[in-house]
Amino acid sequence: MQTLTQTNFNFPGQTSFYRGKVRDVYSFKKVVAMVASDRISAFDVILPRAIPFKGQVLNQIAAHFLTATADIVPNWLLEVPDPNVSIGKKCETYPVEMVVRGYLAGHAAREYKAGKRSVCGVTLPEGLKENDKLPTPIITPTTKAHEGHDEDISREQILARGIVSEAEYSQLEQYALALFARGTQMAAEQGLILVDTKYEFGHDEGKIYLIDEIHTPDSSRYFYADVYDENQRNGLPQKQLSKEFVREWLIANGFQGKEGQIIPEMSDEWVLQISARYIELFEKVTGKTFIKANTEDILGRIEENVLRSLTSH
Repeated sequence: MQTLTQTNFNFPGQTSFYRGKVRDVYSFKKVVAMVASDRISAFDVILPRAIPFKGQVLNQIAAHFLTATADIVPNWLLEVPDPNVSIGKKCETYPVEMVVRGYLAGHAAREYKAGKRSVCGVTLPEGLKENDKLPTPIITPTTKAHEGHDEDISREQILARGIVSEAEYSQLEQYALALFARGTQMAAEQGLILVDTKYEFGHDEGKIYLIDEIHTPDSSRYFYADVYDENQRNGLPQKQLSKEFVREWLIANGFQGKEGQIIPEMSDEWVLQISARYIELFEKVTGKTFIKANTEDILGRIEENVLRSLTSH
């Protein structure tokens, strides 16, 4: 089964190329083409084997939610010319990620467990257990790092350092909370709970746009609603819909991205299992049936579809 590990196209009019952990980004004068590869990362490390259909899953989930939230905030997406590609408006990126949390999970839960009662300048109430619902969704922004890890930052620090103006930041907060509310509603319709997620924004000609992916399992955490209350009552871990299962497998095999640790070998069987989980995840999150793209000549297919799209943009 062919996978898309990386691309090295040279399109007419291309002005720059950037390879992220998962996506290859081609820039042009007015638009960008984002190619979602089948690479998978965990603990900020790209794992040695690509996962069949993972790029298609992420690209199509993002397109599904961008289309469903376009009435809340304008977004960058113009077209999905290929199962693995999104073409959209080129924007100047705000150097902060808006992380919205509805529950005490992940990084916030670890900070809370360590005795902190404030995350990114937001005060948390006493007496919370891991995965408890917060009184109201909170925004815990991070700086967007080009290299290394993103860092927690507070609203006050963002404004004091002039990273974003107060008027713009207030608008970003409003958009982020409105998107989270819509995401929560859409998740509930699928029997899921949107626990936390991150949004990225950009601007062009004085207008703010939602950019990048939204509500995908790589950028969000979901719980299954039907077992949530019972698991909380009994102090059990929540059943998650995210790539957490990959992280758990790595930890169980002695890898957490620390220096000197060796990435465990991924068998064909395990790779196919991850692929099946991603496909299941697509269907659960969107309520749509996943249709596998033809993978006989992925690179040829993508190049042809992007070239065709570029002529119209």
